[in-house]
Formats: sequence, structure tokens, C-alpha cells
Amino acid sequence: MKNILKDKSFLFALKVVEVYKQMIAEHKEYVLSKQFLKAGTAAGALIREAEFAQSKADFISKLSIALKEVNETQYWIDLLETGKYITSETKSILVKEINEILPLLISSIKTAKNNLKT
Repeated sequence: MKNILKDKSFLFALKVVEVYKQMIAEHKEYVLSKQFLKAGTAAGALIREAEFAQSKADFISKLSIALKEVNETQYWIDLLETGKYITSETKSILVKEINEILPLLISSIKTAKNNLKT
């Protein structure tokens, strides 16, 4: 069965890596870009980890942390665009992908929490 959340978060992580490489090549910026890279790739890794969670509570925890990482990534995107490290176009592309991931992630967490109650 296809896991859309896993696929979208993986493709988003690839885009984050691409933008990171571009930033360090063009701007020689390593501090902010590294934070962006860590947060932007962590969400996908946590979603992947959740597949083999030790319990339902662990599954919910991993997805909840992934949600926080996506939110943190949004912060770094805003900061990088304001600081002129990325273009408005790049920001739009990244935010569009985040806006596709967030509802899937939130829905997965809600479903898992509801299943935990039953």
C-alpha cells in the first residue's frame, strides 16, 4: 500500500537538501542553512521511524515530533527568505509542499490518537 505521507516527506527532504546545497554554494552560509537542513530532513526520518514504532504511543510521539520539525522548517524558510538567502519563488515551492504534508500528518496523528482510545 502506498504511503503518501512518507512519499511526500521524502520528496520534501530531497528538495530541502537541494536548496541547502544551493545556499552553501552561492552564499557560503552554513549556520542557518544547517538548521534548515536538519529540521527539513528530520520530519521525513521521523515519519519513516514511525513505521516501526514500538507501540501506538511511540507512533504518535514520532509523528508529533515530525509535526514540530515541519513547523520549525517553516520558521527557517521564513528567516532564510527574509534574509535573502532563498528567493520568494523557492519559499513558495517549499511552503506548498509543507502545506501538503501538514494536513496528512495532522490527520495521521488524530487517527492514531482515536485508535489509541479504542
